[in-house]
Amino acid sequence: MFKTESGSVGRTQSLAPQLDRVILPSLKELAAPNTTTTSPPYSPTNAPIFQLSSDSQFAFYLEEVLALANNDGAATGEVLRIATQMIPHDFESTYNAFYPMAQGIYAQAESALANNNPVSAKEAYLRAASYYRGADFFLIGNWSDPRVDSLWDQQLDAFNKAIALMEVRVENFTLQAHSPNVPGGKFEVIGRFYRSKNAVGKTPTVVVVNGYDGSQEESYHTIGLEILKHGYNFVSYEGPGQPTIRRNQNIGFIPDWYNYLSKRTDVDMTKLPMIGISFGGTLAPVAASKDHRFTEVVALDGLNGSVNEFNAIVHDIQANSTYPSNFRWFIDQSLYAFNTTSPYEWFGRLGNITMGPEVVKNLTQPVFVAKGQDDTMSLNQPNLAYDSLVSGRPNGKSLTYFHEFNISMGAGEHVAIGAEAQQAQAVMDWLKGVWEKA
Repeated sequence: MFKTESGSVGRTQSLAPQLDRVILPSLKELAAPNTTTTSPPYSPTNAPIFQLSSDSQFAFYLEEVLALANNDGAATGEVLRIATQMIPHDFESTYNAFYPMAQGIYAQAESALANNNPVSAKEAYLRAASYYRGADFFLIGNWSDPRVDSLWDQQLDAFNKAIALMEVRVENFTLQAHSPNVPGGKFEVIGRFYRSKNAVGKTPTVVVVNGYDGSQEESYHTIGLEILKHGYNFVSYEGPGQPTIRRNQNIGFIPDWYNYLSKRTDVDMTKLPMIGISFGGTLAPVAASKDHRFTEVVALDGLNGSVNEFNAIVHDIQANSTYPSNFRWFIDQSLYAFNTTSPYEWFGRLGNITMGPEVVKNLTQPVFVAKGQDDTMSLNQPNLAYDSLVSGRPNGKSLTYFHEFNISMGAGEHVAIGAEAQQAQAVMDWLKGVWEKA
């Protein structure tokens, strides 16, 4: 997730004009050797939500991790301690802050399990997994750093030990998939099926796809546990470009996200919504436009020159720690997620994953579009998505619902971070209303 000082790098329908007229001039200005920028003095209260760092990207990520405490993914004291160890603009310091905490909490989990205390062990394993992900998060700029993979293995180990201790039944699954956009034409999609403990027979099942940098493990805390509390099954998965697939199969994002779906006998196929979080708010509508087994779609804050010169400028920004952390990390994550060292290629391929007119026309399902009032990542993209869904398909007005999460209620950040209960209530109430009308 990319928190900006005053905006975000958006997608483009036509790469060349955007590079020539907008992106390239902006990058030149940012990369100019004597450029000085002025910004308001740092104040932790000069934001819709209290900031834990003078570095806006660090503050946003700390907010993201702290929010996991709402659903068993972190503890406030632990995250506040981590925040004291993070040096603004120093990516290595995030590893030094998160990793000792991850190791310490993991040791507590192991001790609890050895002492036959499965509840404490499960809770500690979940928190340790979150902190291992935190230690890994800002290292992504150096693909050859062995910690990028080893930390991910540690978080998977901790999370899998936790789900083995859960009251609900959790099944890991792997699906074989095919695409001309990957080497060899074949790859695997990984996911987890969480069976609601109150489920009897065929049960409504909510499928969730995370975003640009989000993992399915994090999805469990941000919305999965809320789905289970409402008595529904929850399915998470990752495809190309997302964390585990990118690490284990070396595949970046591809446009055909709809070629791999599975059907189960314990799923009510008349109540099968798909929720997309952040960039997943683009991926989910694309998938649902191709596979109409999905009955509803929820998009939570989705994103709707010279090659050599562009690459040179972006690489200069990427390598220089004096530039804003948010922009540097976004470039690092983008190149990694798309599995390319060329910024120009990344930006062009990003533009191929879009909720364009053809996708909109084929979305026959009801769609919930959400926006955070202070979401500077997606800017007005949810509004544009709503307008296109209303005007670009038959009966679009009655099939499309728009919801804004408000700053005054602490829910105005990107994907309502920190207010997951409010977000879940809005989504679940909408789904219930749709199902009751059917």
